[in-house]
Amino acid sequence: MDGDVLVTIEADVDLVRARAEARAVAERLGFSRMDGTLIATAVSELGRNIVVHVGAGEIVVHPEEQDDRCGVIVIARDSGPGIRDVEAALRDGYGTGNGLGLGLPGARRIMDDFEIESGNGSGTTIRAAKWRMRDALEKLRDRR
Repeated sequence: MDGDVLVTIEADVDLVRARAEARAVAERLGFSRMDGTLIATAVSELGRNIVVHVGAGEIVVHPEEQDDRCGVIVIARDSGPGIRDVEAALRDGYGTGNGLGLGLPGARRIMDDFEIESGNGSGTTIRAAKWRMRDALEKLRDRR
């Protein structure tokens, strides 16, 4: 896919690159600095879960442009054991490690769309999106 950025996540240092890439995609799409920071925070939370609970995975940042809106799609994937109880994992305070249990619920609150596919032994894929409406001038420029 054109414009996609893939970041392999194996350690905390990889989160720095993933955050920067997400912020750069958001900036290219005209998101505010605050929204770029929110997207980067969600990426950080998703990547941190990969590092802590699985050890390795990847984050894909995908720019999406549609007629009336544009968005940053974040896909976090791993091939770990899966999330045993997805519903519980999305509640504040639920955690299986030493954290506060705010990562997944926090990322879900930050983003506009949030989906989890996770199976016992088949890994986890999280797809999250942040959208912004395109204004009339942008649409006009794109048609030229």
